[in-house]
Amino acid sequence: MLARSGLRTARAFGSARTSATRNATRNASTQSEGAASWKNTATLSASTALAIGSCTFYYFQFGRSVHAMTPAEEGLHATAYPWEHEKFFKTFDHAALRRGFQVYREVCASCHSLQRIPWRALVGTMMTVDEAKALAEENEYDTEPNDEGEIEKRPGKLSDYIPSPYKNDEAGRAANNGALPPDLSLITKARHGGCNYIFSLLTGYPEEPPAGAVVQSGLNFNPYFPGTGIAMARVLYDGLVEYEDGTPATTSQMAKDVVEFLNWSAEPEMDERKRMGWKVMAIGSVLFAMSVWVKRYKWSTIKTRHLQYNPPVAPGKMNPRQSRR
Repeated sequence: MLARSGLRTARAFGSARTSATRNATRNASTQSEGAASWKNTATLSASTALAIGSCTFYYFQFGRSVHAMTPAEEGLHATAYPWEHEKFFKTFDHAALRRGFQVYREVCASCHSLQRIPWRALVGTMMTVDEAKALAEENEYDTEPNDEGEIEKRPGKLSDYIPSPYKNDEAGRAANNGALPPDLSLITKARHGGCNYIFSLLTGYPEEPPAGAVVQSGLNFNPYFPGTGIAMARVLYDGLVEYEDGTPATTSQMAKDVVEFLNWSAEPEMDERKRMGWKVMAIGSVLFAMSVWVKRYKWSTIKTRHLQYNPPVAPGKMNPRQSRR
């Protein structure tokens, strides 16, 4: 009886010691996990603070916009107009291109050049081959030196480029009080605002400068030009050009046509690029659909298979399936 009581006491003491050991181990692991969790939280917080501080420093150091001019010196921002050729599904209005080239020839060509546009580029876009040849032959170009070293003149060809109104830049400055008229081949790409800026500039000349505006001698007031003082005077007036198709030649109509022509001169490949883009999107969509189908077909045997696990049979035990046999 006494031995049985001692055995029970030993068992109770052993179970108590085991539970105490387990509790101590659990508390220690809980404390270690808490410490590790606190360290992770502190590390993440420090990383977040460092990232936010770096972004803030970069913004204040480099991100803020710096204005070299005051709003008055910079000029008004051009109004955004809904140009048809800028839409994704639209192309150039070729009738407007023909009218714009007419405005350029009769108004702009006396001062501005189109040195990057050959006569052949006009064929099929706004005029026929015969019309382009006739215009090219109206101009004379230098030939190669002959045997005596003399350079002769010849009529223009379709491969020639539209000539400049001046022989060189110095002649252009001398004819315009020191201001060189820019080449208009890429003018819509070279000016902030593009078509909107050119259109606003051509139609933004007021009858009289506003009160308080200071215009230097020899300059003209235009609120859209940086500094508001531009050497070019107003050149477009109602009825200045007589269109071949009978379109009323208002100031805004002529400005719209010549701006669209100048945008074509900067991007003569735009229509072809849009057409090619639609072809690429159509073919790419078909190939993408085919690739999805092939992927699903090839991987169907792997994604639809099922894995079954049969645990090993313990010694002395028989598989229920084998027992049924």
